[in-house]
Amino acid sequence: MSDDPNGNVSARALPRRIRGDRAGGPLLVDGPVEFVLDDGTTAASDRMVVAVCTCGRSRIYPWCDTSHRARAKSGPGADTTRRTGPTGRAEE
Repeated sequence: MSDDPNGNVSARALPRRIRGDRAGGPLLVDGPVEFVLDDGTTAASDRMVVAVCTCGRSRIYPWCDTSHRARAKSGPGADTTRRTGPTGRAEE
């Protein structure tokens, strides 16, 4: 890690923490972040934690808009139990 003349570690030198939900949810990245898309354009966010879409259904890609929740399994044997999310609202 490189230090500036005042002895401070540069923010760019610090690693980013990334958390993934193996159940098809987004990647959670400690922010701020700059995301480079396939076409070379960038999307930036200065939030403390950013949810990056991994399902490809988001209307605000590369950020997650919880569209992955709308594609819950249906039919015989599907779990139809409503779950309560961290905000106390029911999740589909």
